[in-house]
Amino acid sequence: MDEFINKYIDGFIKLSKPNKPLWNINSTKYNHSPTWNYVDGCMMTSLLELYKIAKKDKYLDFVVDFVEFYVYEDGIIKGFELENFSTTDVSMSRILFDLYKFTSDTKYLKAIEYTRQRILKHPRTNEGNFSHKKTYPHQVSLDDLYMMMPFYIQYEKYLNNKKNYPDILNQFRNVRLRMFNETKKLYHHGYDSTKSVFWANKTTGLSQSFWLRAIGWYIVALIDVIDYLDENDTDEFLTLTTIFKEAIEGILQYQDNETKLFYHVVDMQNRPGNYLETSGSAMIAYALLKGVRLKILDESYRRKGEEIFDGICDNFLQEKNGTLNLVNISSELGLGHEGNLRQDGTFEYYISEPIFENDAIGIAPFIMAYVEKIRK
Repeated sequence: MDEFINKYIDGFIKLSKPNKPLWNINSTKYNHSPTWNYVDGCMMTSLLELYKIAKKDKYLDFVVDFVEFYVYEDGIIKGFELENFSTTDVSMSRILFDLYKFTSDTKYLKAIEYTRQRILKHPRTNEGNFSHKKTYPHQVSLDDLYMMMPFYIQYEKYLNNKKNYPDILNQFRNVRLRMFNETKKLYHHGYDSTKSVFWANKTTGLSQSFWLRAIGWYIVALIDVIDYLDENDTDEFLTLTTIFKEAIEGILQYQDNETKLFYHVVDMQNRPGNYLETSGSAMIAYALLKGVRLKILDESYRRKGEEIFDGICDNFLQEKNGTLNLVNISSELGLGHEGNLRQDGTFEYYISEPIFENDAIGIAPFIMAYVEKIRK
């Protein structure tokens, strides 16, 4: 199986080019100017983690060559506008710390400081969380924690004496307080602090459904941030591990008994149109396996993570005419108006969007889970 998976990873990166985003490289849907974006960032993160354990230069070289297109010598990042104020822009900058560590190239350090300007200026909701984007100033989405916090905590840890750890912790607490459903034990996709936007419940401010990949982003954010904590960060460790374990127990209630995977709309397994989804399932597998490695979860959870990963391989990693394909990957989804699309958070909206194969947003968490599976 390892040979099969490595063949798939190598085949994918051979098709990739820096001047074209990795969003579904076989699709014209994302045929736009290259930007510093979260999908490419997730993919680069996964390849750097693979490099750390495989020690194969081809993975690091690929990331360096890819990023070379974007990061100038003065630290300015192509396609990353400081006044754009979208959390998704920040996500890819998390890799700059590793790139500086591996190459000692000071342009990455300059790019870190360039990104930090966004952290300092980024608008906030009334509760103190980073706003999802400039056009949605009162909105928080679960994925915002993944997009912002891995960069933010690395900056604070390595370059700012952890001065803003309380801010990081508070933003996770806010999400737990406002977006966790105590009955379902799941997190809602989005929250509007004004409780006035069309998709939000007028009493709670919450979106209607429980989208798997959004929950996956949030759980991955938790375990990745926990990984950056030191032994003396006791308050942060206790709070975040408690939230993490609660989220894990919540999502595991909805696991498909046969495949061990999870449905696109998590709690509506039997509703027509719903489907088992690859990217979110891979994120849960990654979080479980990493949680065991960090000794946050006990050893029994290793098998749970491996079963999910194996379920993806058995059901959604397919060979056709000698070509490997990773299928059942959800499209990019959100809340709000995007062009003529009304993203209202209903079940009907989530299942109406296309399902992709070989999309980086599914491949990246698949690689992340694979790395944790083989990590010693």
